[in-house]
Amino acid sequence: MKRFSRYLLLLAWIPLACQNTPPPEGLRLYDLVDRREVGPDQVAPRLANYRLVLVGEHHSNADHHAAQLAVIRFLHSKGIAAAVGLEMFRQDGQEALDRWVSGELAESDFKEIYSDHWNFDWPLYRDIFRFARDNQLPMVGLNVSGDITRQVAHTGFASLDEQQRSELGAITCNVSAEYMEYIRRAFGDHGQGAHGDISEFARFCEAQLVWDTVMAARAAEYLEAHPQRVMVLIAGSGHVQRPAIPAQFRERSNLPYLILLPETAGSFERDQMDAKAADYLILMP
Repeated sequence: MKRFSRYLLLLAWIPLACQNTPPPEGLRLYDLVDRREVGPDQVAPRLANYRLVLVGEHHSNADHHAAQLAVIRFLHSKGIAAAVGLEMFRQDGQEALDRWVSGELAESDFKEIYSDHWNFDWPLYRDIFRFARDNQLPMVGLNVSGDITRQVAHTGFASLDEQQRSELGAITCNVSAEYMEYIRRAFGDHGQGAHGDISEFARFCEAQLVWDTVMAARAAEYLEAHPQRVMVLIAGSGHVQRPAIPAQFRERSNLPYLILLPETAGSFERDQMDAKAADYLILMP
């Protein structure tokens, strides 16, 4: 189990970038299609055409969360009715999220619920949650029980019983060669070679696919039910790249989406990235 937890974190881990906080007016983007820097106001006319905006993060990086908040604040400032989709909350935490946004829960009480869903420090995400509550932006739990993904990683998707599969909904887990290669690239030395066991690596790919598929399906369901909303989906950068959640979302919805990744030295840099992974990089100050 410790090994599995370490593998999950590696997909989203990168050394910290600088620790300045970008205000929304300082939000800078790099267009990976046109290969040029643009300001958010240049992107704003396009945003009306998107229903899902995926914004990556490396969970322990405060700069990335500040950038996510800058995106949410910018959309809100333009009068776009936003909702915030969360990798950090399971779907069974939706009632608590609704009570938080409505102001029914004190922060001290909500922090305990948050800690049951996510194991990264509350202060990293606090400003995002506070902004959503202060501005009545719905927050949507997207994730599935960690027990299920751990079981899939250890014993495979086929080991899930009927009750567990009912929690997942009508999803399958057919890992394509392309998806497996994506996971291998995302992990680098921590991929198949480090495992030394191709069956273990295949099960790990199944676990990641279940995670991506459930989040994509939940986002598609929410947007179908709330046609006036644009969802800003915040999740680990390994989950928001095109072969992950977006590919599963596209299988379930024709709604247009946009992918933003925070620029990170040594990993997500403008000279190394292209539109196969994302649409824009968020440039750090």
